[in-house]
Amino acid sequence: MDKRRKLRLGDLLIQAGVLNEKQLVRALEEQKDTGKKLGEVLVSTGVLSEKDITQALKKQLQIESVSLEGIHIPEDIIPMVDAAVLRKYCVLPYAYAPNNANVLLLAMSDPMDLAAQDDISIITNMQVEPVIASSREIMATLDKYYGHQEAMEAAEQYAREKDFKPLSQVEEQNDDVDQSPIVLLVKSIIEQAVRQRASDIHIEPTERKLRVRYRIDGALVEKMSYDIRLLPAVSARIKIIGGMDISEKRKPQDGRLTMNVNHHEYDIRASLLPTVYGEKIVLRLTMATDLTKNKSELGLNEEETKQFDLIFSNPHGMVLVTGPTGSGKSTTLYTALSELNKEDVNIITVEDPVEANISGINQVQVNPKSEMTFGNVLRSILRQDPDIIMIGEIRDAETANIAVQASITGHLVVSTLHTNSAAATVTRLEDMGLEPYLLGDSLSGIIAQRLVRRLCPHCKVPHLATAEEMEMLGEAGGEPITIYEPGGCEVCSNTGYYGRIGIFEILAMNQELKRIISSRGGTEAIREAASRSGMKTLKMSCIDYVKQGITSTKELMQIAIDE
Repeated sequence: MDKRRKLRLGDLLIQAGVLNEKQLVRALEEQKDTGKKLGEVLVSTGVLSEKDITQALKKQLQIESVSLEGIHIPEDIIPMVDAAVLRKYCVLPYAYAPNNANVLLLAMSDPMDLAAQDDISIITNMQVEPVIASSREIMATLDKYYGHQEAMEAAEQYAREKDFKPLSQVEEQNDDVDQSPIVLLVKSIIEQAVRQRASDIHIEPTERKLRVRYRIDGALVEKMSYDIRLLPAVSARIKIIGGMDISEKRKPQDGRLTMNVNHHEYDIRASLLPTVYGEKIVLRLTMATDLTKNKSELGLNEEETKQFDLIFSNPHGMVLVTGPTGSGKSTTLYTALSELNKEDVNIITVEDPVEANISGINQVQVNPKSEMTFGNVLRSILRQDPDIIMIGEIRDAETANIAVQASITGHLVVSTLHTNSAAATVTRLEDMGLEPYLLGDSLSGIIAQRLVRRLCPHCKVPHLATAEEMEMLGEAGGEPITIYEPGGCEVCSNTGYYGRIGIFEILAMNQELKRIISSRGGTEAIREAASRSGMKTLKMSCIDYVKQGITSTKELMQIAIDE
């Protein structure tokens, strides 16, 4: 211990070879300005990842590390230490030492924090043995075991203190506001959602209670409920941090806020809608780095990656990414733009709203109040000498017309559209009033996509496909094959699924397709011609994933219904 007492995190990381003196000096300067821990500064500035720090500490200190994902903590350990103390030090007692029931194994993001070890030892009246874990996993596990209880305590404390009177703006400007129960409650709801991989938070008033649901891997799950009388205070808090009108309760409102969770900044879009029982609140959570992935992370196979690259390598023309809301269209577009973002290319986007800021790309936010409509902005963009134009979404005939004209005059235009398949996209554009001969000329490719849930690798259950499933997989009459169905474990919160993956239908234009489109060929004719040229449908892509054990037949049925 004495030896460790003299060591500092910065020195250890330099000794491990993952950090240099220059980076350490910069991080220490920022630490002085922000008051954060050195590890937090290194992660938030992108110098190191949590995994880098964990591995370096493990190697230098010769201490074991632990993955807390899906871990089960004995019930008698949970009440030993108050959650506030555990969060303060970012530690978690999670088990007894294998050969000594008087020693607690303590997961720590900083195993050199002797004050934390001493405090936990005094509180529990037991010896502690430090084990290294990432701060993200520690905080996520704290949420799992203590989060609901903390949120309930905050709600009860608010009830006692305020007698259910809503927050006023005057109270919000108070210096102690960060520690007020309702502020802690809203913060807790958002932080828990982030750590549980939620994409949306629904805060819904019913007749007697305020229900909170998270959308995880595309499915809504109820996580907690509170007294309905808390609604005005929760609503007021979200309006204030989202820059909305606190006094307006009869009209829908939209706002935007940012929050730092686990060293990452999250952009949160808030939507409030008056219902019969009060305002329903939906918060959409996005992190800029989530929108720019590597192509391999999207779910494209080798052949699809080639087609994807071919479509986006066109110097001009129009590329459309289609699918329903929440199917990952923005992620695909941002990933493509990041790849095209070179020094010799001028990329301009027009979005509503700008979902992620990408260095080196000129992004424009639509604002109808100041006449910054899609149409007006696009006309101005064409005078800005662009090479590539990204339009957030083609919503009307005016935007569609300008997009087509821009693509014909030598620009690469990329955009999104809400349609069910690649072939149906052409018909939708014709319905908007676009001439078929212009579409035949301008379209370079269409990518239709969906997201399907991945089976949890820890608990998926193998079984031989039934006759019905074999038919669904296009293998009717063949030898039964082994496929997987969801199980349920601690890691996936007993849902059987963990994460999602994209399935794609990529329609690359050729002369036959251009001819069919120009001569007003219908959706079916386009689909048949695309299939002849090798296009795999969404259903075919999903079947491949079922056969590989990545997803289930339940997800395949959803795709089949869509088609």
